[in-house]
Amino acid sequence: MLAGVVRMAEQPPDLLDVKIMSRALKELQHAFRVFQPYEHCLKVSIYGSARTPSDDPNFQLAARIGRLLSQRGFMVITGAGPGIMDAGHQGAGKDMSFGVNIMLPFEQAANSTMAGDPKLVHLKYFFTRKLLFVRESHAAAFFPGGFGTMDEAFELLTLIQTGKANVVPIVCLQAPGSDYWNRWMDFVSHQLVPGSFIQESDLSLLKIFDDAEAAVDEIQHFYRNFHSYRFVKESLVIRMRHPLTPEQLKEARSRFRDLAPNGVIVQGKALAQEHDDPAVLSLPRLIVPYHRQDAGRLRQLIDWLNGLPESSV
Repeated sequence: MLAGVVRMAEQPPDLLDVKIMSRALKELQHAFRVFQPYEHCLKVSIYGSARTPSDDPNFQLAARIGRLLSQRGFMVITGAGPGIMDAGHQGAGKDMSFGVNIMLPFEQAANSTMAGDPKLVHLKYFFTRKLLFVRESHAAAFFPGGFGTMDEAFELLTLIQTGKANVVPIVCLQAPGSDYWNRWMDFVSHQLVPGSFIQESDLSLLKIFDDAEAAVDEIQHFYRNFHSYRFVKESLVIRMRHPLTPEQLKEARSRFRDLAPNGVIVQGKALAQEHDDPAVLSLPRLIVPYHRQDAGRLRQLIDWLNGLPESSV
């Protein structure tokens, strides 16, 4: 970082460039320090309109999912503003909430749940805010919203599709009687898929719910057997809570051979390169020579692992 600053000084940059770099670095430095004590806690980012009133069924639904998530040990991250963000924090409560508030020209203040809380950070730039939403969360819950919500939903899907972010459960919630996400999915499935703008398997990256408990079950189920993954050179190393039987490993190789066209899926222990993460060294691994081109199929593999019978895992 220091070398980068020195190189900037060699050719004096525009003052605005300096301000952007300095502010972004300060924002991220502070935010990382806020999140660091909670790095081992599972967190869910909640997105949705700041304009949703408290008597809207989607507000009530967001409050309920926040409450259910906190009861099951998940912390909640929202933009800390009004509307859906406020509902999520009301449901989860201050102790189980983080706020990543954006500073807007019309002064968006933090909601009453997060105001003054040490887990609240104020950000000038949307790009640092969106980075924190993605980097710090283990799932995403989207509620009806406007341009901002659509931007955040498509960006997260793009990051996962292109391998810039890990596959996580994405749940899209709408109150009973609403067809917000159904109509959105109609456009995606009838325009983007037939036009070959996305793959059919990309639709596996998200699911639509009108019930908070079902959505939370979906998030929790994602981590039933699957724990996490990382890349080691050309291999995708999937950490599991329980090993596969020989029969299950054989089935995995058959079902998902398209993910590893130039190799064979094997089961093993932690690789030498993973010893920098001692907390997960004891977990069994599924090692996949993954081609990195189909995140939807990877999600289907994770779902398959999580769906194995209890008696088998």
